[in-house]
Amino acid sequence: MSNFKNVQPLEDFNWEEFENGSITSESKEAQEASYDATLNKVSEGQVVEGTVISIDKKEVIVNIGYKSDGIIAASEFRYNPDLAIGDKVEVYVENQEDKKGQLILSHKKARLSKSWERVNAALDNEEIIQGFIKCRTKGGMIVDVFGIEAFLPGSQIDVHPIRDYDVFVGKTMEFKIVKINQEFRNVVVSHKALIEAEIEAQKKEIMSKLEKGQVYEGTVKNITSYGVFIDLGGVDGLVHITDLSWGRVSDPHEVVQLDQKINVVILDFDDEKKRIALGLKQLTPHPWDALDANLKVGDRIKGKVVVIADYGAFVEVAPGVEGLIHVSEMSWSQHLRSAQDFLSVGDEVEAEILTLDREERKMSLGIRQLKEDPWATIEDKYPVGSKHTAKVRNFTNFGIFVELEEGVDGLIHISDLSWTKKVKKPSDFTEEGAPIDVVVLEIDKDNRRLSLGHKQLEDNPWDTYETIYTAGSVHTGKVAEVMDKGAVIVLNEGGEGFATPKHLVKEDGTQAQKGEELEFKVIEFVKETKRIILSHSRTFEPEKESEEKKPARAKRSSKKEEAASINNVAASTSLGDLDALVALKAQMEKNK
Repeated sequence: MSNFKNVQPLEDFNWEEFENGSITSESKEAQEASYDATLNKVSEGQVVEGTVISIDKKEVIVNIGYKSDGIIAASEFRYNPDLAIGDKVEVYVENQEDKKGQLILSHKKARLSKSWERVNAALDNEEIIQGFIKCRTKGGMIVDVFGIEAFLPGSQIDVHPIRDYDVFVGKTMEFKIVKINQEFRNVVVSHKALIEAEIEAQKKEIMSKLEKGQVYEGTVKNITSYGVFIDLGGVDGLVHITDLSWGRVSDPHEVVQLDQKINVVILDFDDEKKRIALGLKQLTPHPWDALDANLKVGDRIKGKVVVIADYGAFVEVAPGVEGLIHVSEMSWSQHLRSAQDFLSVGDEVEAEILTLDREERKMSLGIRQLKEDPWATIEDKYPVGSKHTAKVRNFTNFGIFVELEEGVDGLIHISDLSWTKKVKKPSDFTEEGAPIDVVVLEIDKDNRRLSLGHKQLEDNPWDTYETIYTAGSVHTGKVAEVMDKGAVIVLNEGGEGFATPKHLVKEDGTQAQKGEELEFKVIEFVKETKRIILSHSRTFEPEKESEEKKPARAKRSSKKEEAASINNVAASTSLGDLDALVALKAQMEKNK
């Protein structure tokens, strides 16, 4: 597109010759030179100033006084939405004449060629500049400043926390350059810095007028896990989570919302650190002051478990009024337990007031009191001799502790577990949590103790054993366990006996082994100590003994016979037979 605004007509130009084509080449060259002299001299890579003569969605046409106007992409002017026809702009000559004979310009390159100097100057002079927010990035925004991509941190967009960064994309805003990294050519800008000075002045004015107890209207600026920040009109204060409500607050969002306008009271402030402590609950009376004046110890009250610990649970009976149920007041049981075994946060409970101190604002509660004390009627429910099923709780060296019901425990002594078995470790007899049948042997109401028995569920088999295992009786038994001192014998009729090693010798001379079934003779039976002494050897030894002793008895009887014969002979002889007697005596002595 040609531009003839600055071209003056030649006074001696021969239009007739021009129309007839009779102008000589010399005069034509002279005329072209004369025309060229009226145009600006530009070269590629040069930065010049031009005037905007046309604007549309795609292109901006700029006149630099050259023989043709230049074209620049409209996107290069996004940073300046106020661009208008007639504005002066700097352009960079990329190509004097492309294939289409078009002058190609770049506004962006022109800005870049001088932008670094302008950026540094803006920092030195604390100049307020304009920038175009191009897009979001991690932690902030990218801003076009003089053609340079600068970083705008999220914290520097505004004095208030920004929740939606996207609303700023595509906007042109004023900034101050706050930092430049010369080595990497990084630029950091801030919009917040422009308004901080004004805000600081507002803060000083507000802080100078602050007094404890004053009530201000503020706007909820930020909500954290520990409290809420309130904008009081240029200065921020914090309402700690404990000052939001007289009741317990687990999440501040339960009480306030962002951008909500609320009244708060000044609790404390620090001029130097510009810290202001605010309160919300202080605007309402303390709940303890509004507590029913007729409430007294012994009354029943309902509430909700708000906090639970091992030692107890805090129950909110009214907003801001809490009572403690100690774990010892949760059950009649005397076992050490955790409060979590009985209650959970959020549970609705009914409890009895045990103590009430309005001055100290303390209250203790109990829930076991709502149930009957099982020990009050223990003799009726668990009389001596009654049979029950209990639950094994734990073991000791001397017995088993069991629970008949919540709050009623008893002890089965190790000696009351079995009539026949010798229990060395109670844990070998049963296991924790298992059911076990018991008989009540004794009640100690004052100390809340029950003596229980398990073996008493059956008749004492030793009464029967006494009639079976008489001394000298023989029974069949099995060697159950072999030890150094002897062996345990399980008898077929029931019960166990013991045999020492010498009584375990079999007829062939070998020792009885575990698992063998043999005949055993009862050597000794003691009911009081539940002792049965057995012998296998005695079952065959007496027979040997009788055979060995027979010859001796035979000899003794023959001697008696001899003596009798002597006496008989002596009684029937006369003096004449004395020689025969002497001979017989001699024979007897010889036999001796």
